[in-house]
Amino acid sequence: MGNRYIRIFDTTLRDGEQAPGATLNRAEKLEIAQQLAKLRVDIIEAGFPIASPDDFEAVKAIATEVKGPRIAGLARAVEDDIRACWDSVRVAGLPRVHTFISTSPVHMQYQIRKTPDEVLADTGAMVTLAAELVRQHPEADLEFSAMDASRSDPEFLAQV
Repeated sequence: MGNRYIRIFDTTLRDGEQAPGATLNRAEKLEIAQQLAKLRVDIIEAGFPIASPDDFEAVKAIATEVKGPRIAGLARAVEDDIRACWDSVRVAGLPRVHTFISTSPVHMQYQIRKTPDEVLADTGAMVTLAAELVRQHPEADLEFSAMDASRSDPEFLAQV
């Protein structure tokens, strides 16, 4: 099977804040990110930059000060989100834009209120935009995720 390398992708700074009462300020996020770097985590998803000016600044501080790991920001497949995400992570040595869109029927209908054709069009346009932005940095990359993929129609998911 050869040598395999398993990458550790830590979402504590983004996903961890979704727990009730689990809010972190910029200094706390930076301290946690520095400790994750010492642990040699490969990728730190530092936050959701469009969520608030504080989250944008925290992600940017992590991207500026934390060396070693790839620093990712999360963005919906929405132009303002992607641009804010890129603006916050582009100063990192290894920046990443992680964009996502809902693909399950229930999420498309009730959460984002889009048809499958709109989701396909938005995905194409926003992944293209994100790809154009990350091309500005030689070490930047782009990640795409389908939200609620396990409840998505497999054929539609493959199209997305």
